[in-house]
Amino acid sequence: MFKEALEAILEHTDGSIGVLIMGTDGIAVEKMLSQEASDANLDVAAAEFTTLVRNAQRTGNDTGLGSLRELTVHLESAIVIMRLFTRDYFVVLALKPDGNFGRGRFELRKAELRLAREFAV
Repeated sequence: MFKEALEAILEHTDGSIGVLIMGTDGIAVEKMLSQEASDANLDVAAAEFTTLVRNAQRTGNDTGLGSLRELTVHLESAIVIMRLFTRDYFVVLALKPDGNFGRGRFELRKAELRLAREFAV
């Protein structure tokens, strides 16, 4: 089921180069990477971004602003969108700088709804 959800995200989002489901422990649950994403070490970057996710979660909770839902990082050669499914799992989508950012966010939200039962605690 995870593989199909990731394939749909890549297929429907222009400019996408890779998508991963990650645990906040930095371990990928499932991933689909293009050659471009593999060359850019997207799986390593996603593991490193886990620290940002955990810090943003803690900041939201500590300040009373609430739970983290989404985090976006714009880099020189990629846009990385991270959308949380639960406190412990999130999806990472990497796009080319000219990729369809809005569509990517929409596809991540659809995947979140589609996979909600799989991540229910």
